Amino acid sequence: MPRSIWKGAISFGLVTIPVKVYGAVEEKDLSFRQVHAKDGGRIRQKRVCEKCGEEVEYADVAKGYEAADGRIAILDKEDFENLPLATTKAVEVLQFVDASEIDPIAFDKPYYLEAEATGQKPYVLLRNALKESGKVAVVKVALRSRESLAVLRVTDDVMVMQTMLWPDEVRDSSFAAPSDDVSVSKAEIGMATLFIDQMSGEFTPSDYTDAYREALETVVASKLEGVAIPAAEQASATETNVVDLVAALRASVEAAKARRAEGEKASKAS
Repeated sequence: MPRSIWKGAISFGLVTIPVKVYGAVEEKDLSFRQVHAKDGGRIRQKRVCEKCGEEVEYADVAKGYEAADGRIAILDKEDFENLPLATTKAVEVLQFVDASEIDPIAFDKPYYLEAEATGQKPYVLLRNALKESGKVAVVKVALRSRESLAVLRVTDDVMVMQTMLWPDEVRDSSFAAPSDDVSVSKAEIGMATLFIDQMSGEFTPSDYTDAYREALETVVASKLEGVAIPAAEQASATETNVVDLVAALRASVEAAKARRAEGEKASKAS
């Protein structure tokens, strides 16, 4: 079982729900060390103070903010733990909204919320109320030394808190929009929609794997065993200078139909 990273309480009107917070995800990337290419020896980095020239132990490293005039404000662990914020130990519910009102681009990290023993009933109450209403709760919380907006939503029988970026942290997207002079015909839209229909289905996360990580693991295993690295399968070249979008989409639809038919045939055979 993972360790909780934060303890506090959800402030739900006059109801308080003591909870523990756990990271909901874990990255599966391979971890590499910096080594000397010549002999594989580990590269060690020393923390040296540029003022006195002494090597500094990690326990003596603090965070410093440099002002415009060069002055340094040094903050230690206690300073961050005792910030004058009401949200340091509370998840403050600000509002309830439809999930569709929030652009997913603003979502950051997800966390599981577990009720403490004394908070089981109010936890279930809020969880079920969110399910019934179809709403999410917009909250404020201070995690990892910073205050964040977040939403509370329900996944299966667990409440999930997903932190969000502040509005001024999301870049304006207008620079990436195509020119207003570009237009598409009804036939092109219709064929694109037909292709979407052919490629539509239920999302099953387990159907997808990280091919890059698998290939990297193969290379690492080959290096460790001292054997040749398997040759990569080359993807077939495709024509990218498409003039007739309708014809290209029609061919795509036919290919999608063929793949679906093959998939259905394989599933029946198994």
